[in-house]
Amino acid sequence: MAEITAAMVKDLRTATDAPMMDCKKALVECDGDMEKATAWLKERGIAQSAKKADRVAAEGLVGFKIADDFSKATVVEINSETDFVAKNEGFQNLVLKTTEEIYSTSPANVESLKATTFGAYFTESVAKIGEKIDIRRFATLKADDETVALNGYIHSNNRIAVIVMAKCDSKKTADAIRPMLKNVAMHASAMKPKTLSYKDFDAAFVESETIGRIEAIKKENEELARLKKPLKNVPQYISMAQLTDAVLAEAEAEIKAVLKSQNKPEAIWDKIVPGQLARFIDDNTTLDKELALLDQTYVLDDKLTVAQAVEAAAKDAGGTAEVVEFVRLEVGEGIEKKVDDFAAEVAAQMG
Repeated sequence: MAEITAAMVKDLRTATDAPMMDCKKALVECDGDMEKATAWLKERGIAQSAKKADRVAAEGLVGFKIADDFSKATVVEINSETDFVAKNEGFQNLVLKTTEEIYSTSPANVESLKATTFGAYFTESVAKIGEKIDIRRFATLKADDETVALNGYIHSNNRIAVIVMAKCDSKKTADAIRPMLKNVAMHASAMKPKTLSYKDFDAAFVESETIGRIEAIKKENEELARLKKPLKNVPQYISMAQLTDAVLAEAEAEIKAVLKSQNKPEAIWDKIVPGQLARFIDDNTTLDKELALLDQTYVLDDKLTVAQAVEAAAKDAGGTAEVVEFVRLEVGEGIEKKVDDFAAEVAAQMG
């Protein structure tokens, strides 16, 4: 048996771009013969798969599995380079089996999943498909308590999946609220929230977003003015995180000052002020309504936020409920796709 040195492993890795451990295994199997080891890797698709490492896998599918008793749900995103491969039956089966594996074994992360025997199966399946394929991310939520309600939704294109979980006052409320949570998951699928509540925003993030978002509304108003359409109110703020008691008190004082200047009788101010203050809050929380699930306008009832809609559904069931966690995965979200400039490439080669 030939001695397998670190230099030999390094040389084989340079020649094939295969992972280090696979190179060592190939050399062991082939008794140190570099040519045979290279062929061994290629036969198993390892070298071929590894050479695709610089390609961008931004297409693919999500997997979704939920327990029959709604006690547990898993979502997985698996990426491919092309939409064509995502439609391949072999790829679809790989997504299904990967979802089942994660649901059953609850691995800590992608790396620990790949370190199992299933990881070897995944690598072999990728080699057969012949394209770069990645397990990008996954999540599992569990309703460990009978007062926790859980439900989810996968969009018909299998590119978006959502799990929503709520804490309720009783098992009765949890059972009753579950269909509502599927509606909330469908809402999240369409409205793309990034966080649960405005309370999750970092202060620096809110500050950095404020100027840009206000300027965007001003520019939008320029276009609305050109079209002779009603203008949007230009806000001072963009998040409830900025609306301190002092800010709200000042806004209320300004509303009352306007009513006084309009000679509105003070006896009716209490009927006008709440509505105008609510409008002030609405105008000054655009960041929340865009990115925070509970603060978004509920798509099935635009008079309510998602939080209010869940609260109302729980009240109808005779209890209380609050969404405490959600997971939303969308294929390719946040991945910068490579745009090939063929003309530039040709010009560079001719230069």
